[in-house]
Amino acid sequence: MPTMIPAAGRAMAVFEVFAREKRELSNSDMARLLSLPESSTSDLLHTLHALGYLVRTTRTRRFYPTGRLAEIARQIAENDPLTTLAQEAVEQVSARTNESVFFGVLDATAVKIVAVQASRLPLRYIIEVGYRAALHASALGKGLLSLLPPDEARDTLARSKLRPVTAHTVVDIDTLMAQIDQGRKRGWYEAQEEGSEGVHGLAVAGWLGGRPAGISLAGPAERMKKNHEEYLAALVEVRDALMAEG
Repeated sequence: MPTMIPAAGRAMAVFEVFAREKRELSNSDMARLLSLPESSTSDLLHTLHALGYLVRTTRTRRFYPTGRLAEIARQIAENDPLTTLAQEAVEQVSARTNESVFFGVLDATAVKIVAVQASRLPLRYIIEVGYRAALHASALGKGLLSLLPPDEARDTLARSKLRPVTAHTVVDIDTLMAQIDQGRKRGWYEAQEEGSEGVHGLAVAGWLGGRPAGISLAGPAERMKKNHEEYLAALVEVRDALMAEG
């Protein structure tokens, strides 16, 4: 069975301390904050400094992280397999429905869109990758909230800005929780002109790599109603092939 490597844990703890303190720190500062001997902390900081992860000021001799860790994280994120899987999912659903399709993940109190495939039809709904959709006003948001324990979902809504986006937006938490529970029981979620006038959204959700994720399509209300069963079948099939059901 794999074992924890203390040195690796301490190295990561150094960056967590810097993130929390948001200031330059001396060796003694870090030793105190990590509850480690100064000699051990000195070796740890020296190693990270030598590797280019920390810089040391000339006058105060205090340490602070360089941009190297952020650059490495950026390079990792650019090749995140989630992005590839998400793009494949929206392309598959779009090929079957020719509607605009979106893949989103839970990001604090919003839905972060990580993949988009736009419809080729004249009347279509379009948002961009990186867009943050309101949890309470989107089918995706309701789907993602359904994956959380009810108390956590309610708390997340309470911390969100539940402003009315359209005349149809629901801002009452009890009503939203009832909608989420209904969607959980039937296996899909909807937003009827709640995020944009004249636009209906349909979504399914599940777990992907330990993260709440969902696939949604959206389009003009009448077209969505007419093709509801066909669109839902496409969403469910792609979701089931990609991730565990919520």
